[in-house]
Amino acid sequence: MKPQTSSPTSNVPPIKRNSPGVKTIWQITFSCGHESERDLSGRAADRRAGFAEWLAKQECTDCWRAAKDGDEQDKAAWLKAKRAEEQAESDAWSQQYRMPPLEGSERAVAWAVRCRHQVLAAAYSALVLEGDTSETEWEAIEESTRAITRAGWWIDQRSSEPGDLAELLQAATEADRPTENPHF
Repeated sequence: MKPQTSSPTSNVPPIKRNSPGVKTIWQITFSCGHESERDLSGRAADRRAGFAEWLAKQECTDCWRAAKDGDEQDKAAWLKAKRAEEQAESDAWSQQYRMPPLEGSERAVAWAVRCRHQVLAAAYSALVLEGDTSETEWEAIEESTRAITRAGWWIDQRSSEPGDLAELLQAATEADRPTENPHF
């Protein structure tokens, strides 16, 4: 019987089947100072160390939630103040340009007044200031907007292109123009 010859890889020790492998439980010290054990077995073995390092640069879940709750409250307060400012500006604009009151629920009317102001301001800029619409032509467009008093119509047009205003006004139905006298 011949002796077996060794292969070039025979110097590499075989992998032990019962070895623990790359660790799955990591002790993380978060940037906020809190510590926690995290099971990272759901990640590929070669990505666990990098993820554990990234976790250590973050706040723990409890601190993150506490900070997020504060941010949400700050954001809500900022948004409320911004909406109030927009509403006051839109109301003043409506009075200045003799726009009639809109019809709908209280919430819809408030939103629609802001939408109407934004739509008409954008259209004026695009058509008159940047375009070739004359002031006389604009006054006719503006006058036709006074007839549309349904709040929902203005909300629906909030994302329209400024140049489309004249066509949108023509497409408005009688339901959008509930009063004969637009100056009431």
